[in-house]
Amino acid sequence: MGVLQFIFQAGSVPAEKAGEMTLLDLTIKGGWVMIPIIILAFVATYIFIERYYVIRKATREDQNFMDRIKDYIHDGKIEAAIALCRSTDSPSARMIGKGISRLGRPLQDIGTVIENVGKLEISKLEKGFPTLATIVGAEPMLGFLGTVIGMVQSFYRMSQAGNNIEVSLLSDGIYTALITTVAGLIVAILGYFAYNTLVVKVEKVVFNLEATNTEFMDILNEPVKSAH
Repeated sequence: MGVLQFIFQAGSVPAEKAGEMTLLDLTIKGGWVMIPIIILAFVATYIFIERYYVIRKATREDQNFMDRIKDYIHDGKIEAAIALCRSTDSPSARMIGKGISRLGRPLQDIGTVIENVGKLEISKLEKGFPTLATIVGAEPMLGFLGTVIGMVQSFYRMSQAGNNIEVSLLSDGIYTALITTVAGLIVAILGYFAYNTLVVKVEKVVFNLEATNTEFMDILNEPVKSAH
């Protein structure tokens, strides 16, 4: 019983004096569960900022890129077209570069290679998405865990108080317990919006890749059409 009492006392925090509470005060009142909640919040923030920058960079396409590729292919300057793709840092350029390197093979094979490269580029952009989605789902559960632990501590302190139970014992424990739920929900809600923002931006990249793929296949089909 002494060990159990020590654990609960270690997890409890004395009631704050009347007045405004700072964010640090609320964090401390939330107990040890606030530590993983805050750590995961920083991880989610890092993933969002890093992926936002990468995906935003991927959406920037050179409007003249496909026109130059078309001119090089029509002029038979395959090496120049490949060099242009290598010097252009974008998913579309890497996708088209792989397609150009397969020229001479059946168009169906070229189209398959391009689609595979496109899927690989999208997979690279979605790096960190599963982790962000996991954090969004785990944060509310961590908050609820903190609330349950806080409620257990409150009832334990009340049971130890015997006949000297005061309202402050219960009210202090309840608002302390609910802090973790609030924190978990806030992080989860913000993470949800962040995740969907990234998903929308990736969908824009997917659309651009599909449009570029279609345009490139049209370029390869043009000589065949002119022969008839």
